[in-house]
Amino acid sequence: MRKPLVAALFALVIAGAGAAPAVAEPQSAATSGTVATAPGTATVQAVDFAGTVSLSNCSGSVIRFPNSADSDPALVLTNGHCLETGFPNPGEVIVDQVSSRSFGLLNSSGTKVATLRASKVAYSTMTDTDVTIYQLTRTYAQIKSSYGIGVLTVADTHPVAGSAIKVVSGYWKRIYSCTIDGFVYRLKEGGWTWKDSVRYTSACNTIGGTSGSPVVDTSTGKVVAVNNTGNEDGQTCTVDNPCEVDASGNVTVRQGINYAEETYQIPACFGTGNKLNLNASGCVLPKP
Repeated sequence: MRKPLVAALFALVIAGAGAAPAVAEPQSAATSGTVATAPGTATVQAVDFAGTVSLSNCSGSVIRFPNSADSDPALVLTNGHCLETGFPNPGEVIVDQVSSRSFGLLNSSGTKVATLRASKVAYSTMTDTDVTIYQLTRTYAQIKSSYGIGVLTVADTHPVAGSAIKVVSGYWKRIYSCTIDGFVYRLKEGGWTWKDSVRYTSACNTIGGTSGSPVVDTSTGKVVAVNNTGNEDGQTCTVDNPCEVDASGNVTVRQGINYAEETYQIPACFGTGNKLNLNASGCVLPKP
């Protein structure tokens, strides 16, 4: 799990050791424009830090869904294991938990321009997926009006293998570039199991502090996953050493390879006013 070492020790696990951080790229995580490409090649959305946030121990992003309104309370997406009250247990789902957590809002160059604050944890779990979604005290319109910063949209369709992606870390203010190598039937780490996880190619050598970073598809500029873990030491299915398990139960260990959890299934669980409705049609997120 990609929390910084000091935070992980506090949580009684060791995480965050590894290679030196990758160098941030001077490209643009909000869709602030497109990058010109040669004729016959795919359009590439500019990806930068605008709309991403830094947490005390992780990364994250201010997100909206395809049907969110500007007047809705804004949401922040990060990992379940980044929850300030500690890792949710296997099988545990947390909804509507009061929170006043603060987030550093970044502009396109990665400079902190504001502190945003949560009003509650709308949803958090480490079962099937690894997500925490905070509701903020401010709306999308208020954030845009005050700071001129747009937010990231979560795609409501499954990501595609081979897609070019960028993992945007607000904690480290670094952007990692690679492609989606494939999908993992089950990813197991310690007592937790995640379904249909994204596996990166080796170029995304994410480290501690990148937990919760949005994974942005560069062809659409939309969030398709949330960065969460990687196998550090080559161990099998232990904390910080997730293993892949296929439908037949075969286990594969890929030391040095990193992973994310898909987010396309989240929009169906939030309705008018960005209100969580786990009984909504199409919502498959685990329930309490």
